[in-house]
Amino acid sequence: MLATVLHGPGDVRYEDVAEPQILKPTDAIIRLAATCVCGSDLWPYRGANPVTAPMHMGHEYCGTVVEVGSEVRDFKPGQFVVGSFATSDNVCPHCRHGFQSSCAQREFMSGAQAPYARVPLADGTLVATAEGPAEDLLPGLLAASDVLGTGWYAADAARVQPGSTVAVVGDGAVGLMGVLSASQMGADRIIVMSRHKQRQDLALEYGATDIVTERGDAGVARIKELTKDVGADAVLECVGTNESMHQAINAARPGGSIGFVGVPHGVELNGEYLFFSQKNLLGGPAPVRRFLPQLMDLVLTRKINPGKVFDLELPIADVAEGYRAMDERRAIKSLLRV
Repeated sequence: MLATVLHGPGDVRYEDVAEPQILKPTDAIIRLAATCVCGSDLWPYRGANPVTAPMHMGHEYCGTVVEVGSEVRDFKPGQFVVGSFATSDNVCPHCRHGFQSSCAQREFMSGAQAPYARVPLADGTLVATAEGPAEDLLPGLLAASDVLGTGWYAADAARVQPGSTVAVVGDGAVGLMGVLSASQMGADRIIVMSRHKQRQDLALEYGATDIVTERGDAGVARIKELTKDVGADAVLECVGTNESMHQAINAARPGGSIGFVGVPHGVELNGEYLFFSQKNLLGGPAPVRRFLPQLMDLVLTRKINPGKVFDLELPIADVAEGYRAMDERRAIKSLLRV
């Protein structure tokens, strides 16, 4: 079959690869309905992460089960499923504590920018819909497999509460999903840091109340001004740079919480700085499987529409353009039709 392979910085190809096979009895093979390019895919695409061998790309997925291993009990061919980018058995102590992304058997999905994909630990990773979803709901269900689940985790980790003031650092797809999530959790005020009108407009549609265009110390000062020099109750860090992390911490009030989900690149935090900040920090790879049933229900009942974050739709054969458009900020997130 043809699938997406990254050969080096800026070099994405849709080329022949072997079809996925059942490798373990707990595996499932799915036929994808749609897939997409993730912001984290841009790190190796831009050369920020080394590419030492061809990489089979893609970790966001939804589709139909076509084959299951001999130990898979909860799924059968023909079911429509959504799964997390981090696979899990959903029964180990970490999973039972709600951190499936730290499962003792965890694997990270790869190779999902393709017509077919292998899903390890299928019983603990996948969630099925009762019936095949409407075509227009596919983008929203696809978003639930990572970007929505990650934005939701950022808000959950930041302890967003009804009536709280929230700041979101990052106006990419995850940041926008963080806005939607904070709104769903009842935040009274949502301040988004953004310099791009298209992203600002979608943030406002998802529930943002204020836009801050400044960055760094100037951005923190603006948030302090908006909050009468208090700071935000909760801050969602959705970028992963040293500047964005410090901006997030500095924008939170003493005793406030930061949910950080941006994959870190060059982040360094001084112990004394953290000690006197007196703020809560929780983040890392999102335990999407914890939230997946709830998020899928919100999408299927049309209470939220995270699919709007996909502002570019392409046939999967044009995946290289999907990467270029996101890298050049011509698109927030590229959806690939299989």
